[in-house]
Amino acid sequence: MAFMIAQRAFIKLYLITMVEEHRGYGYEMLENMKERFKSFGYSPPQSEIYRALHELVHEGVFYRTKQLKGNDPKVDFQEIVIYHFTDDGREKAKLYKKQVKTDLDRCIGMLTKAEADNYN
Repeated sequence: MAFMIAQRAFIKLYLITMVEEHRGYGYEMLENMKERFKSFGYSPPQSEIYRALHELVHEGVFYRTKQLKGNDPKVDFQEIVIYHFTDDGREKAKLYKKQVKTDLDRCIGMLTKAEADNYN
């Protein structure tokens, strides 16, 4: 058991949530996470976003499709990779989130105790 939740586990948790909210592509997810955690001084590394996405595909949670970024194929040539849940991906994601919740609760408890013991 790790001391605190691993960065990759944290990122995977949010990638799953973003696919639950709407299908997205890597850069969009990266920018979303940067915005969500800017006030905490955390900016996830781009390389970790893509590693986590690759792991989620490898684990059978997501699959990828490619599409043009815009709506007009005559002018929009940028191809993006969109992430979707596999047939059993939602169930795998639910199980993963349950496991991470246990780690988060433990970390929150440890941090709360450390704060109370040392700063109050």
